[in-house]
Amino acid sequence: MPLSELTVNKTQTCSPSSSGSTPPAPNHSRPTLHGSAVLHAALNGAIRRGLITSNPAHWVELPAGRRPKAVVWTEPRVAHWRATGIRPPVAVWTPTHTAAFLTHVRDHPWYELFHLIVLLGLRRGEAAGLRWADLDLKHDVLMVSHQLRDDHGRTVTCPPKTESSVRSVALDLHTAALLRRLRADARSSGAALSGFIFHTRRGTVINPSYLTIEFRRQTELADLPPIRLHDLRHGAASLSLAAGNDLKTVQAMLGHSSIVITADTYTSVLPCLAHQAAEATARLVMHAAHATSRSLRRPSRTRRQATPARAHPTARKAEKNHDCVRAHNAPTPPPHTNNANHA
Repeated sequence: MPLSELTVNKTQTCSPSSSGSTPPAPNHSRPTLHGSAVLHAALNGAIRRGLITSNPAHWVELPAGRRPKAVVWTEPRVAHWRATGIRPPVAVWTPTHTAAFLTHVRDHPWYELFHLIVLLGLRRGEAAGLRWADLDLKHDVLMVSHQLRDDHGRTVTCPPKTESSVRSVALDLHTAALLRRLRADARSSGAALSGFIFHTRRGTVINPSYLTIEFRRQTELADLPPIRLHDLRHGAASLSLAAGNDLKTVQAMLGHSSIVITADTYTSVLPCLAHQAAEATARLVMHAAHATSRSLRRPSRTRRQATPARAHPTARKAEKNHDCVRAHNAPTPPPHTNNANHA
């Protein structure tokens, strides 16, 4: 189609957002917006070259592009998935599911790789692209300075996703011990400690796409509810919050430029954390209600001094009966005489 014939209606029809009558799925919103942005930029280039005078893509209506919220694989959701095969677009495992997966892959050659993704929330390219030079096991720190990417079947090294993704990640004692043992095994086998940490069985670097396939296969073998490999990143954020870490710490661990991204996208409320919050709220309200009730029941000192003590109900009843008897036994007064009648 010649650029001169391109109108707003035709651009709207060609837009990825109008490829069907139904709105795009939540996990397709980002590619849709990206494609529209590319089209808009290309037509701006045509304006600069004098090919067209206005950009029809500027008036194209785009979908809302809301990010899908991650949900937790609770027991009812797992039962529903097993019965119907329907799964949420983004889901995270509970701590029990996560522990079951790590136990299942305990003897896998990439166990340490999965361990790092599960606990630290590394992106798949960041974890597969780790080098021995990125480890400082003297201070138990891991450096993320690059990542591996699948470029049409070729594995290439490139910078991390954003500037904030270049970060230092603290290692817990157990993870540091795992990496020390992995380094000792590599030394004993004569492997060079100057390249990548993780390899395929052929000794080549791990393509991130193949890592995703292997993760899906191990999840099926472990009979666990399905999640994406990237969902382990959601789970790491949720587990870190459940362990008592604040959002700023989780943001630094994941390498986000904004804490809003961490709060809105990569944290899910685990059942245990939700119950703790509910119990804390209930305790606060009940404590306030109990204190208010005590203050209403307890009269003030001045009121106690000014108000005479009430008699016991039995005593009041006896006093009333006594008054009735006394009134009954009282002498009857003489009849009233009218002096006027006797006159």
